[in-house]
Amino acid sequence: MILSKLNRRAVLSISAVALAAGMLGATPSIAQDVTIPIIVKDTTSFYWQIVLAGARAAGKDLGVNVPELGAQAETDINGQISILENAVAGSPAAVVIAPTEKSALGAPITEAANSVPIVGIDSSADSTAFTSFLTTDNVQGGRIAADGLAAAIMAATGKEEGEVALITSVPNAGSLEERKQGFIEQLAKYPGLKLVADKYADGQAATGLNITTDLLTANPNLVGIFASNLIMAQGAGQALAENGVADKVSLIGFDSDDKLVGFLTDGTIDALVVQDPYRMGYDGIKTALAASKGEKVEAFVDTGANLITTANMNDERSQALLNPKVD
Repeated sequence: MILSKLNRRAVLSISAVALAAGMLGATPSIAQDVTIPIIVKDTTSFYWQIVLAGARAAGKDLGVNVPELGAQAETDINGQISILENAVAGSPAAVVIAPTEKSALGAPITEAANSVPIVGIDSSADSTAFTSFLTTDNVQGGRIAADGLAAAIMAATGKEEGEVALITSVPNAGSLEERKQGFIEQLAKYPGLKLVADKYADGQAATGLNITTDLLTANPNLVGIFASNLIMAQGAGQALAENGVADKVSLIGFDSDDKLVGFLTDGTIDALVVQDPYRMGYDGIKTALAASKGEKVEAFVDTGANLITTANMNDERSQALLNPKVD
């Protein structure tokens, strides 16, 4: 429900009418006076800009003030902790947060939840204090990636056999570890596919490019790679393009932006596992507002994951996920 803004004159008029009728009681809570900050991992990443766009739209629709907060890099763990502490100190109605690191954010989130409801999105943390948690089932996302990679290798070589690699953006990020878990579990269902490299990077696309280039040199029989987030998929895709091996090495990425859609269109990337970050942001604010009012909310909400390939990328649902509104 979209709430219209009441100006001072309207409030006084309403109060006067209520008083004349003998019904004036406590001043009603006005949604526009509610502040719910959203804290993302990295305000510069396109993925997180989509999350913020969803939160911004929810704020507009629900009449809630939504400060958009976050560090400049997913590796700035201490920065996010400080942002959380400062946000809670402002006495908001609730806080929505995507924890950068599972263990380090556990205690700060538990502490923050002593003051306000905390709604988690995207990535988990070592805390049981979340009022609600909205995320992709990242284990399932990893499984989808493994199935997609096996299918791509089959299409390219005629068999589900060969050496494959996994590249993870940063260590100990809850969502990324879950994707890794699901990928490795599902890969076991393809006995002809052997995981020969399991690499961590530092959150930079250039590092993903360098790791992929090194993998191609060290593993001349490599037939597939899963790059488990947007930044690593950018770097891995660039490496395949620069080395001219996109027709020999299948690549599955996670999430999307213009660069990855370009790689998908020209065949550098075989498929993308795409989440619904816009929904995470929108429903995160919507859920936090409900929780701040004491309403019952779901403890866990799966916001979904979809495998988008060259074959289905022009479908209506795929286009909605690949081209979300960020204005």
